Amino acid sequence: MGTHVIEAGFPVNSDAEFEAVRDIAESTRSTVCGLARVVDGDIEAALDASVDLVHVFVSTSDVQIEDSMHTSRGEVRQRAVESVRRVNEAGVPVMFSPMDATRTGEDYLAEIIEAVSEEGIDWLNIPDTCGVATPGRMADLVSFVAEHTDAAIDVHTHDDFGLASANALSGYEAGAAQSQVSVNGIGERAGNAAYEEVVMALESLYDVDTGIDTTRITELSRIVEAKSDIPTPANKPIVGENAFSHESGIHAAGVIENPDTFEPGVMTPEMVGADRQLVLGKHTGTHSVRRRLEEAGYAPTDGEVRQVTRRVKDQGARKERITVDRLEQIAREVGVRREEVRV
Repeated sequence: MGTHVIEAGFPVNSDAEFEAVRDIAESTRSTVCGLARVVDGDIEAALDASVDLVHVFVSTSDVQIEDSMHTSRGEVRQRAVESVRRVNEAGVPVMFSPMDATRTGEDYLAEIIEAVSEEGIDWLNIPDTCGVATPGRMADLVSFVAEHTDAAIDVHTHDDFGLASANALSGYEAGAAQSQVSVNGIGERAGNAAYEEVVMALESLYDVDTGIDTTRITELSRIVEAKSDIPTPANKPIVGENAFSHESGIHAAGVIENPDTFEPGVMTPEMVGADRQLVLGKHTGTHSVRRRLEEAGYAPTDGEVRQVTRRVKDQGARKERITVDRLEQIAREVGVRREEVRV
């Protein structure tokens, strides 16, 4: 699809994960990234997996330094610098993340960013590890970080408050060159910025050519849904079952006339490899019923359309599902004739 970087995993985590990262690195043209803590064994495992980019991370907020790492700011700074140095010695590009950056004091954040930048980093990632950033704050933080490094800036956002994609886009607006996303938004707790949301917002709202083959986004989403066994909500933006579905009579009538009336216009189902659907239920109107009957080969009169629509609404109000088969059964019960096929 043209995805620029694939962060394939944490090579030191297990033999299976090491092999997976190595196999991915050998099997794609995309840049493959491997994660590593500021621990020698982690870095060696990432390098041995032949990744194209090593992502070194360490906690920098006081709460994580003290109660997760059980160490000191000085020790964190030293280990960060030494780890970046080791990756540089191996001749592999390096990304550095001050984990929990959005809960890190600005003075210490600047200190550690400057220290690793002096050692030499290609990317500086800003992780909103606990999802507490807002779009305005993320923009300010990107600008702040840019004052303390010459590295390209990347953002990593979490969705605890439903702001992950918005924060990623805000990061771009403030000058970040990259954001870390996941298909269907899968990630720790409430998840990460969703691949499909960020890509399509950039393409459709910001008029950016991302280089991504967006027509495969729905296909990709379905693959990840199946392999992860994490269901995608029907109302999920871009890839949810309802993303391009219309039930309301007003909406359906407008869409039949011109899809731009009740869809974004700048994003069509075809752009993401999806299909537009007219859903039948308690809010369905005559336009939608007529369209579906005609598609099924019927030639209803205005009165028959009204009869069928009333029965569809009644059944929908009882929370019963109206399938095409059920619609055709209603049509037969009402006495709607099929169109004559002329040879």
